[in-house]
Amino acid sequence: MTTRPSTTLQTFPSPSPQRDFVIHMEIPEFTCLCPLTGQPDFAHFTLDYIPNEHCVELKSLKLYMWSYRDQNAFHEAVTNKILDDLVAATSPRYMRLTARWYVRGGIFTNVIVDHRAEGWNPAPSVHLPSFPAESPTRPLAPSL
Repeated sequence: MTTRPSTTLQTFPSPSPQRDFVIHMEIPEFTCLCPLTGQPDFAHFTLDYIPNEHCVELKSLKLYMWSYRDQNAFHEAVTNKILDDLVAATSPRYMRLTARWYVRGGIFTNVIVDHRAEGWNPAPSVHLPSFPAESPTRPLAPSL
């Protein structure tokens, strides 16, 4: 069975809709086409959101992002469109999408868009000390 790109974003029920919690995703392999030159554009997307009733399903997100591979899109437009589609699918309390576009013509572009549900007030921030990451999937920072 061959997997194909899709514009459908699937969701599943939030495991804790009574609580604010953050979901953080890294999408480092986004591609689309420059609408002026037809050349590929590459971006690293970071998605952070506080779900309400639904969370986005990962495989559908992967196939959705893949659907842009052959699409002409300006950086600003595609970043806003992706956020709009994710918000429409999940109705989150809060969502931020950061697109870090790779260099084009000597210029790096970052586009950051966010959504806040009407009437949602976040809980006050709690600042905890940070500890070095020791994940087997991420290398440790070199010691100086």
